[in-house]
Amino acid sequence: MRWGPDAVVGVLVVLLGVGLVTAGVVWKGRAVRPFAASRARSVAQREYARDLQRAADQVIAAARRSAGEGEPAIVTVEAVVRATRDRYGYAGVERRHAAAALRRRYEHGRCALDCVTDAYG
Repeated sequence: MRWGPDAVVGVLVVLLGVGLVTAGVVWKGRAVRPFAASRARSVAQREYARDLQRAADQVIAAARRSAGEGEPAIVTVEAVVRATRDRYGYAGVERRHAAAALRRRYEHGRCALDCVTDAYG
């Protein structure tokens, strides 16, 4: 029996498929899970801090939009906590972390000119 080019290609495709399935069984989920728990914690902490900063920016922008002509924008720590919970899905957001993020964004965005906040209290 002679092997034609179609038969050779078919066998190679089957062997490649079996190899990929075997690799998937052996390394299941390894690409998704981090190798070290400490690395996973540090990534989670960076994401938490970044999400708090973003929530503070969004709250400041919303307060500026809703403020009337000549009125200061009122930005509260509770609004940052609520935005972080609602938009980013964090169950427990500490008030001191939200206040620190709000202070950083308040100072960075020169909010003292047109905003009032309770983050310093």
